[in-house]
Amino acid sequence: MDAIVSQQLSSKAASTIFNRVKLGLGEKVIPEKVLKTPDSKFRSWGLSRQKTSYLKDLAQKVKSGDVKIKKLDGLSDEEVMKELVAVKGIGRWTTEMFLMFTLARPDVFPVDDLGIRKGIEKLLKRALNAQEMGNFADRWKPYRTVASWYIWKTLDNE
Repeated sequence: MDAIVSQQLSSKAASTIFNRVKLGLGEKVIPEKVLKTPDSKFRSWGLSRQKTSYLKDLAQKVKSGDVKIKKLDGLSDEEVMKELVAVKGIGRWTTEMFLMFTLARPDVFPVDDLGIRKGIEKLLKRALNAQEMGNFADRWKPYRTVASWYIWKTLDNE
C-alpha cells in the first residue's frame, strides 16, 4: 500500500500521507478497513481519487484472494512482479519499490526511477537511457538494490 502512496511523490510527502492513512485506519491497514473507509477520508488524508481507487482495488484483490500478499515473500522477483501488476495502478516501478523496501530483495535496479536517472547522470556526467542504465548496473549484480541506495544518496543535498 505504501508503494502506491509513494508514486510520483517525494519520500517525505509520501511518508506524511501514509502516516495519515495509517492513523486514520487505526494503525492497522487491512483490506476490510480500506474497503469500508469512504473515499472522502482518503482524500482528506492527502490521496488523490486515482490513488484511492488503486488502494481499494488492491484491498479488494487481497480480500478475494486474487493477490496473495502473505505468499509474495516466497516468490521470485519476476513472480512478485506478475502478481502485483495485475492490480490497477501497480506497475513496474511500484513493484520494484515493494521488492526493495518491503521484501528487502537485494538485486533490484529501478531504471525508470527519476532519482536513479538523476543520480546516474550526476555520477557519469551524462544521461543514459533505461537499457544503458540496466547494462551499466549489471556490474553490481547481485546487489543492485544497495547500489540504488547509494545512487539515491548522492542526491540528498540537492
